Amino acid sequence: ENIVEKGEVEATKEKEKDDKKDDQEIVLIQDLGFTVKIMSPGTEPFDIQVSSMELVQEIHQLLMDREDTCHRTCFSLQLDGNTLDNFAELKNIEGLKEGSVIKVVEEPYTMREARIHVRHVRDLLKSLDPADAYNGVDCSSLSFLNVVTQGDILEKKKSRPESVDCTPPDYIMPGSKERPLMPLQPQVKEQKGPQTVKVLTTSGWNPPPGFRKMHGDLMYLYLVTLEEKHYHITACARGFFVNQSSEEYFNPKPATPSHLCHALIELLNQISPAFKRNFSILQKKRTQRHPFERVATPYQLYSWSAPQMEHTVDAIRAEDTFSSKLGYEEHIPGQTRDWNEELQTTRELPRKNLPERLLRERAIFKVHSDFVAAATRGAMAVIDGNVMAINPGEEAKMQMFIWNNIFFSLGFDVRDHYKELGGDAAAFIAPRNDLQGVRVYSAVDLQGLYTLGTVVIDYRGYRVTAQSIIPGILEREQEQSVVYGSIDFGKTVISHPKYLELLNKAGQQLKILPHKVYNDKKEVIELCSSVECKGIIGNDGRHYILDLLRTFPPDVNFLKLEGEELSTEIQAMGFPIEHKHKLCCLRQELIDSFVEARYMMFIKYAALHLQQLDKETENSKKGKIDIDKSNDDSSKENSTNESQMGADEAKKIVESITDSITNGEKQELEESTKEIVKKAAIAVGSLKETEFDVRFNPDVYSPGVQHVDPDHKQLEKQRQLVKDAAAFLLTVQIPAFVRDCLDHSAAPMDGVTLSEALHNRGINIRYLGKISDSLSKIKQLEYLYNITVAEIFTRTLKHVFIVYMQSIELMSLSAAVSHFLNCFLSSCPVPHPHQVADELQSKTSKRRSKRKGRTNPLLKDSDSMEWTNLTPKLLWTQIKSEMKSYYDWDLQVDSLESMVEQFSLQKISLLRSFCIKTGVQILLREYSFDSKNRLTFFEEDIINIFPVVKHINPRATDAYNFYTTGQNKIQQGYLKEGYELISEALNLLNNVYGAMHPEIAQCLRMLARLNYIMGDHAEAMAYQQKAVLMSERVNGIDHPYTITEYTHLALYCFANNQVSTALKLLYRARYLALLVCGENHPEIALLDSNISLILHAVGEYELSLRFLEKALALNIRYYGAKSLKVAVSFHLVARTQSCMGDFRSALNNEKETYAIYRQQLGESHEKTRESSDCLRHLTSQAVVLQKKMNEIYTGKSNTALPPIQIQPPSMGSVLDMLNVINGILFVQISQQDIENFKAEIEKRQLKDTSPASSEEKTDIE
Repeated sequence: ENIVEKGEVEATKEKEKDDKKDDQEIVLIQDLGFTVKIMSPGTEPFDIQVSSMELVQEIHQLLMDREDTCHRTCFSLQLDGNTLDNFAELKNIEGLKEGSVIKVVEEPYTMREARIHVRHVRDLLKSLDPADAYNGVDCSSLSFLNVVTQGDILEKKKSRPESVDCTPPDYIMPGSKERPLMPLQPQVKEQKGPQTVKVLTTSGWNPPPGFRKMHGDLMYLYLVTLEEKHYHITACARGFFVNQSSEEYFNPKPATPSHLCHALIELLNQISPAFKRNFSILQKKRTQRHPFERVATPYQLYSWSAPQMEHTVDAIRAEDTFSSKLGYEEHIPGQTRDWNEELQTTRELPRKNLPERLLRERAIFKVHSDFVAAATRGAMAVIDGNVMAINPGEEAKMQMFIWNNIFFSLGFDVRDHYKELGGDAAAFIAPRNDLQGVRVYSAVDLQGLYTLGTVVIDYRGYRVTAQSIIPGILEREQEQSVVYGSIDFGKTVISHPKYLELLNKAGQQLKILPHKVYNDKKEVIELCSSVECKGIIGNDGRHYILDLLRTFPPDVNFLKLEGEELSTEIQAMGFPIEHKHKLCCLRQELIDSFVEARYMMFIKYAALHLQQLDKETENSKKGKIDIDKSNDDSSKENSTNESQMGADEAKKIVESITDSITNGEKQELEESTKEIVKKAAIAVGSLKETEFDVRFNPDVYSPGVQHVDPDHKQLEKQRQLVKDAAAFLLTVQIPAFVRDCLDHSAAPMDGVTLSEALHNRGINIRYLGKISDSLSKIKQLEYLYNITVAEIFTRTLKHVFIVYMQSIELMSLSAAVSHFLNCFLSSCPVPHPHQVADELQSKTSKRRSKRKGRTNPLLKDSDSMEWTNLTPKLLWTQIKSEMKSYYDWDLQVDSLESMVEQFSLQKISLLRSFCIKTGVQILLREYSFDSKNRLTFFEEDIINIFPVVKHINPRATDAYNFYTTGQNKIQQGYLKEGYELISEALNLLNNVYGAMHPEIAQCLRMLARLNYIMGDHAEAMAYQQKAVLMSERVNGIDHPYTITEYTHLALYCFANNQVSTALKLLYRARYLALLVCGENHPEIALLDSNISLILHAVGEYELSLRFLEKALALNIRYYGAKSLKVAVSFHLVARTQSCMGDFRSALNNEKETYAIYRQQLGESHEKTRESSDCLRHLTSQAVVLQKKMNEIYTGKSNTALPPIQIQPPSMGSVLDMLNVINGILFVQISQQDIENFKAEIEKRQLKDTSPASSEEKTDIE
């Protein structure tokens, strides 16, 4: 053991050295924050904070957002008369230092600058309008925290005690059956700011004729003010002025007065008093909003429900849509961006030290998120028929497109490329597998090896793959350009030394085995990837790899293979199951866990025998026999000594001996030691006998690949490993996932979090059927079983929906989607939707047009009304067969009603899940699913269809390392150090990702929690507020993560004495949880305990009791009747009942608590003792009460019942209890601090200083 400790100490010393280095590095970067003064025309000079890392451009951005300078866009910044370069870093500017004065100088407009200025003004005028968030544009998204808390919680004054209104809305009360949708987006109507103008658009007189261009006219605008006055405005190089044109006559001369102003807003202020008034209100409102409510997110988030927005006239938006320009890209020189060049050059940036790595990662992330946005817009344009194909002569499914330097292809099996592998099903899955390949190769981040920018977009039933374009590939035939790999699945195969070298390096991390195959000429070719992986050297000389769809080994549990047997254990589970396609592969997370597990096995096995060998060198014969004997059990792998030996210890022994083998010492030991290592290697299925080598050959089961393997030994071994890995998923990973849920280290709330939890363990979604089978047997995980069933169901529904969507023509989209939703969710008979066919057809022409049946160009020539034949019965049949074929899951029920009943699902949750998966956006209103005579959905309810986008997520690696180191420090109890590391991680995350990112939200939550534990409640609240806002914006307003953030914030608000705010937040969290997964979930038990404690604190005992009883029931259900959580719940119930004077019930419940504590912790434990004191106290109270009652009955005293003396519990005691329930353990805070804090709160609480009654003692638990 000592060896281990010594080793650890050494390691930490080394690590600290490294940390020191890193720390110095950081200090160098960040120590230069300084203040500069800005002089801007028309405003007072003001100071701003800048850092030496910033670009000049960031000051520009800042000024364009500030209330007093936001109306300017066309200006330069000057220092001592020299204009600053926009792209220079501040630290590289001569003479710029603390206190420097930077002047804002108005520049003459150009055509481009004038357009940017007008767009910026328009953005300011509609900055409060949530339309962009609902329409899913410009990376805006919704956030409701400040609506829920009625203003910024940080600005609430602490002085006045709040009058606490704490009645929860009916729909969140325990046992409530209604699940309304409206509260999801509270007060939507009040969000818009005041109107400032009636119309502001580009004028019909554009573009200026030649003779006016010579006068410097750039463009003309048309304005209608709130006072109903009409103006025509000219933009010229010097600014904006009113001209003399009218709707009929063109007269470009300046009007008198012309009001020439450099900024358009100054001009509007002069000509319209109403504009001036309303614009300043708007500005106030805009700058009061939290920055996190308006900053753009890195990727677009789409809302699945939206209110009906009135559609306003907005000619600039209109012009964006119909101009051939590509939207915002017009700001970039050369008009369109060369995505491939940008993506690859950012990868080539240097990365030797921290500042370089930060710059590089920031650049990679920025380009990547821009590329995802462009690819998404392009894919929508392709499906909406807005882009010309590059092969317009071919049939629709085979068409390919290029838009904005991105290549788009559709996920259909064209040219029978995937015929052998499952046709369209394989073609649909291939892009996703390819994306996984791109993900891991870009994570390995090997210099010199390049992948394409890849985004997979599902939109309106089509899967579109968007890729950046390799320079020169369009000029050549594919055959000529491929220098490595195969374009026909392994008949002709070629290799290339440079590719072998690069892929070999990457393959070591990805556990890919170099292997040899024959091509059709019987030549031996060496590869280090699957055969389909192609290498193309672009005209830029870079080595690209593409078609990475088989980067990982195949999943044999879902392949029917000739002459292959899976192990009996796996067959007993019902495998192999034949899947729709043959592209099933294992996930990288699984491969990593498997190799790790095998390595531990190898080490322990070898260490055990080496130890024996050491003891028995004297008696070498005996050693030999021993080894042979135990080799028989090695497959079982659980000889007792082995499991007792610590992993680290085992590593040490093996390493020391293997080193000595390589150094050729210990001659006499060498042979037998080699023998042991060899046996260990064989036991774990290693590919080499002399050392541990577990890697995978992705081609072992690929049809059409001929392996070079003289005696079939190696291929056998390689195949066995692939089978073992697939078996590992079933025998180790799935049970491990179930264990995680049983010990509550994971509790998914919906399909999204369930998929995430499975993926982290390397379990593919196609195993959901099997997982639900194993969950169905565990009563405690009933909630998870229901979530899993719902997920299987909605995913199956999505598969059916995708096919359904492909047969719909554009004019019937909303009718068809609402019809589908009715077939899925409505309780009343669904009529045949022929009445809704088309708004335009008159009654007479209906019959004729039926025959003609115009079709959408993207489809096979089907009668476009095919979708109308769908009925609930037919849909159900399709769902059942799809469930069976995809998940091997038999649905025993034959209607949604019985399914909802059997698995206690909620229709609203199914609807939410379905909309999120398919991109459907529905109207925000209350839907009645159970009405027997009225349909649930109508055409008007389908507002939009959004794309569902899959892409890689570039990581901030340094930040991640800081974060994990910080977490480890905290686990060891070094809070201060951990806190510093995590704060540093936050800085680095902001540096790479900008202001908004899911990982930043996680980091903020962690910092809030640390502040809370270290006793700084105000700071905790500030951080957590940011975490909530950010989670709403980047994860979604009803994402399970957001629910968790709300819960945490409520706790910190309570600690800061904002009681009613804390309740509002918890009510919101409970509402969201009900919407997402319903009432039966461990998370609800936690929420209800929190709600009841706070209600108890404000004396609302009846309400408190209702939530407590729900929490108690749920805790018993999910934690078992004898768990400590249940003991606490019983105690809380008893406490509340005693406050209500119901001592008898209180006694019964406290007895339960006592019994559990005694059983779990023993008689002498302090908890058990406290509980028995509590029992004594309750008994005496009950006796006193009973005496009084008897006196009254026997008429001894003529007094009425005396009021029961109830002391409300102190805030401090409630807070302690909240901490217990939320699993917050205080570390490193002296008792004194806590006492002081309590006293502080008590002082505020108790204005009357009555002595604490004995009641209160029982409260302080």
